[in-house]
Amino acid sequence: MKIVIPGGSGQVGTILARAFHNDGHEVVVLSRKPEQAPWSVVMWDAVSLGQWISELDGADVVINLAGRNVNCRYTPANKKAILESRVNSTRVVGVAIRRVSRPPHTWLQSSTATIYAHRYDAANDEAGGIIGGSEANAPAHWRFSIDVAQAWERALDEAVVPHTRKIKLRSAMIMSPDRGGIFDTLLRLVRFGLGGRAGDGRQYVSWLHEVDFLSSVSWLIARRDIDGVVNLAAPNPLPYAEFMRALRAAWGMPIGLPATQWMLEIGTLLLQTETELVLKSRRVVPGRLLDQGFSFAFPTWPEAAQDLVTRWRALPA
Repeated sequence: MKIVIPGGSGQVGTILARAFHNDGHEVVVLSRKPEQAPWSVVMWDAVSLGQWISELDGADVVINLAGRNVNCRYTPANKKAILESRVNSTRVVGVAIRRVSRPPHTWLQSSTATIYAHRYDAANDEAGGIIGGSEANAPAHWRFSIDVAQAWERALDEAVVPHTRKIKLRSAMIMSPDRGGIFDTLLRLVRFGLGGRAGDGRQYVSWLHEVDFLSSVSWLIARRDIDGVVNLAAPNPLPYAEFMRALRAAWGMPIGLPATQWMLEIGTLLLQTETELVLKSRRVVPGRLLDQGFSFAFPTWPEAAQDLVTRWRALPA
């Protein structure tokens, strides 16, 4: 297959590109800052049409991951960049697919599990999940993430691509041992004895092991009968306190100092990020994957954490 990955130069894109390339597929990453890689990397600006359109002509699959990193303070400038980078890139991919004579048969569009409500009482699946934004127990400024996610998905809905199947990937945190990723960040807290509960520790963490992320993407590409919203998450989310306890056990760290909400407010300010990334309860389950018979290699976190820690230790320092 030929697989085109707009915005594929980040961690998740690299995971996909590496796996598809190693499996013998032709991989083309579209990037605003092309760098040398084992696969082809082509320049685009994620806003306007250009020479990169030719890469879509005859391609089998496009996986659009473009969007500014949300690990930042929600200043007006950053909020504008977060929103526009997602909406504009999705729109231009849609226009490009419509213009080529041999469009890809499948468009996997990145979205986020953050679109669901902050809740503890039940899990959010695709059929009955509650879209967030109006929760009485969530800070008003968390609404921004919901608005972005909805605008992002709306841009996909508005794309007129009659010969291309569209899937919205509402992804949880993708856990891989690669340096600089979310797992590496969480493990660093554990290694320094800081991997205790955050806030009251009740907020749910939804996650997905790299192996299951890759296999679910390949499975969705092969399943031509599936479109629309698909939750990419392991079937067993768990409260943050339990999540970090399992990670401490996998590393062999007996202690994990807790962080109260006021401590988190100070810490995220210093790190130029937002407490929402830690405190929002994301209780998301992969209803459609389970209903359609997808099998998870790592359905529970303790086993996933142990595998990731083992692989992290084996990486060069």
